[in-house]
Amino acid sequence: MKKRRCFYYLTIIFLFGILAIRLLTIHSKQDEYKKLLMSKTQIYITGSSAPRGRILDKSGNVLVDNIGVKTIYYNKIKGITTKEEIAIAQKLASILTINSADENTLKEYWLVLNDNGKFLITEEEYQLLEERKITTAELNKLKKERITSDMLAQFSEEDSKSAYIYSLMNDGYIYNKKLILKNVAESEYAKTMESNIPGITGELSWERTYLYGDTLKNIFGSIGLIPEEKKEEYLTLGYELTDTVGLSYLEEEYEEYLKGTKAKYLVNSDNTLALISEEKRGNDLVLSIDIDLQLKVEEIIKDKIVLGDKYPNTDYYKDSYALVSDPNTGSILAIAGIRRNDDDTWSDISLNTINKSFTIGSAVKGATIAVGYKYGLIEMGKYITDSCVKLYLVPEKCSFKSLGRINDLTALANSSNYYQYLIAIGLTGNTYKPNIKLNATEEHFNIYRNMLASFGLGVKTEIDLPGEQTGIIGKTVADDLLLNLAIGQYDTYTPVEILQYINSLATGKRVSLSLMQEIKNGDEVIVQNTSKVLNEIDLEHIYLERIREGLKLVLSEGTGRIYVDKRVNAAGKTGTSESFYDSDLDGKVDVATITSTFAGYFPADNPQYSIVVITPNISHNNGTNDTMYYGASKITKDITNHLAGMNFT
Repeated sequence: MKKRRCFYYLTIIFLFGILAIRLLTIHSKQDEYKKLLMSKTQIYITGSSAPRGRILDKSGNVLVDNIGVKTIYYNKIKGITTKEEIAIAQKLASILTINSADENTLKEYWLVLNDNGKFLITEEEYQLLEERKITTAELNKLKKERITSDMLAQFSEEDSKSAYIYSLMNDGYIYNKKLILKNVAESEYAKTMESNIPGITGELSWERTYLYGDTLKNIFGSIGLIPEEKKEEYLTLGYELTDTVGLSYLEEEYEEYLKGTKAKYLVNSDNTLALISEEKRGNDLVLSIDIDLQLKVEEIIKDKIVLGDKYPNTDYYKDSYALVSDPNTGSILAIAGIRRNDDDTWSDISLNTINKSFTIGSAVKGATIAVGYKYGLIEMGKYITDSCVKLYLVPEKCSFKSLGRINDLTALANSSNYYQYLIAIGLTGNTYKPNIKLNATEEHFNIYRNMLASFGLGVKTEIDLPGEQTGIIGKTVADDLLLNLAIGQYDTYTPVEILQYINSLATGKRVSLSLMQEIKNGDEVIVQNTSKVLNEIDLEHIYLERIREGLKLVLSEGTGRIYVDKRVNAAGKTGTSESFYDSDLDGKVDVATITSTFAGYFPADNPQYSIVVITPNISHNNGTNDTMYYGASKITKDITNHLAGMNFT
């Protein structure tokens, strides 16, 4: 009996033990569930903005930085009425210097104030809506069309500002923070904050400041609010509609690195905020640009444009372009486009280097002569006499002057058109004779264009700037145009294409152009630019070396002997092309002009720098050679002297 009782008590104790353990487990789980629930119900918010990464030159000089500006935002209050929001808009309109509404926005505001314009719609039209024969959008369009100018005349200027503010308050997703105004004046900001307007907050946001004025400003690109067409894309990436993003060029290209990280806060139960993580500036974009060189190149261009007034036939010489790069890596050290305005001010037109094209004349011959070598149409060292060609029903075509006895090197050095014509004629399977018909085909044009493209002409350079364009490829196939193509007087090319072309001649490979050197987080390099080889030049090394030898002769004894000081061991090719100018800005070219081009590199035997200079419309009325060569030659000489560290002129 005692044993039974003892067993009974032990059983009870055991069961109570199990129950206690179970209760402790449940309690522990409850704590876990509570924590999980809290984590699910906790509310986090982010700060209004964070500074973007800076843009630096290759030596660490800051080119683009951030400046804080006072900004007004609206945060919609749950349960707020339309009447209350109108009152907020009116209050802000009485304080802030802000835009007025356009006509469409004013009409939408009128509808808000006038019972949504119900009386503007007939019963029959409402019936059509119910029957789904017209849409709500179509009905609203009818309402706006029926709002007369007299109806809108009741609005004052301040009412118009209220309408604009109201539209901003209700733009986008309902509870997203709405940007009302940036760069608010100190007095207006203070008054707004003192007014304690419901839903209105004032915060510091960030804008770009440019430490070198307009220099490269277009290349840097712009920032701003997310464009309408990209809202969904950016929202998917975790952006807010009030965020600032890169809209163009380098700011757009490197947005993922430049964007800052906003501060993160936890909203406590008493509506106070607890800082979870501080805001962080975006990564710094370090460019290959040498700002001292960039400024020097711009200065040289300006000086030569001003000096051009002293020369005859330079009436339409308004702008010039110059680029400097490392031909081995494609890294751009300077990229300048400068225009002199009619009021003697200056404009930065550096973006034209990627989206404006030119006929470059004989500068192309470094590549077109490669066609002759590749297809066995010329023999190295073989002499012929420079002359003219006469195609059937085509005026005689000659070199710019009689050059006498020439071979492949001297033809390149002295820019013989005749030598190039014979190559093009041979490509069609013909031997030249007066009044010949070549029967040129698209295939013959493509042979030239494929060769040119392998050097970078007529194709994108893959430079890290959105919006790059290629030059214009002629569509017409004709005998004389094939000859024109061979001397650079048919297709057009952008300055960056010409830069990649001369780099390819210098190195034997086509490398993509780039402005980014590296991306840094503090002192840590997180992205390092590496050269991207797009293609090797499909030409035997002996022929490439032969072309390079000819390019050296161009500068030592040929057409480019005045372009680079002889004490600078350089190679390159000049180009003089026929161009046209719209003198009265009516959209039609009406003046025949001359455009001068130079593309080269130095030292010739171990290239460290490549240079492209283009001076559009340098001369007109068949100006003298001195005038035609003036712009490109003097700009080129000053730049090469500077790069070589020489003080002579």
